This record gives sequence, C-alpha cells and structure tokens, in this order.
Amino acid sequence: MPQTEKRSYDPEAPVDPRVETLVNELIGRVADKWTLLVLEELDEHGTCRFTRLAQLVPGISQKMLTQTLRAMERDGLVHRKVHPVIPPKVEYSLTALGQSLGEAFCGVWHWAEAHLCEVEAARTAFDTRD
Repeated sequence: MPQTEKRSYDPEAPVDPRVETLVNELIGRVADKWTLLVLEELDEHGTCRFTRLAQLVPGISQKMLTQTLRAMERDGLVHRKVHPVIPPKVEYSLTALGQSLGEAFCGVWHWAEAHLCEVEAARTAFDTRD
C-alpha cells in the first residue's frame, strides 16, 4: 500500500477551492450527529442491516436513517449491498474511506478524554459566575 505524503499546513499556500468545498461539506456532514453515530456503529459492529442500525442508533427515525445512509453512500463512506432475495435484504458497511474518516475523528475522543476535567471546570465556572 503506498504511503500518503504528510503535508504541513501553510496558511500562505493557495487553497484549492474544490478542497475547501469538500472540507466544508464534510464538516457539515460529520457535525450531523446521526452521521457520526452511524459511522461509529458500523465501525463497531461491521456490516449491518437497516433494521439493526435503527436499533443501534437510539432515537433515529427511519426517514433520518435513510437520509443519513444515502448521504454517506453518496460521499463514498458507506457501501450498500442489496441481496436479490424476497423480501430484499440490504446491508451496509463502511468503505475504506469511511473507516479512515472514523479514524480521523478518533482524535476528538482522545482530546475529550485528555481535557474533560478542564472543560467541566470551565463550564462550572461560567455557570456560577455573577
């Protein structure tokens, strides 16, 4: 597998507008709690049927799960496999792209673990000030 070149951030470098658009779209997508929850469940449980995902993601409606999975499939994060049986059997799994996005957002978990006490203290200080 070829290694990807690690780039450093250069604020003076010209920004490819396609990259900027993609970043903005992905931030919007993953900022949506349903996408992150579906991503997490597929990462943890592997291939799942629609009804199983609905059980694993508390509070999600059938309509919202459908919309979320379609958006994730469009972005190449999820693979949808339809088995030709009656009734139709549809399974969802993360693509390599979806797995890599999940890995990227693992950093948020690590940050939250490392800074939990600081954030809680700041919130308490804010909530109790005059």
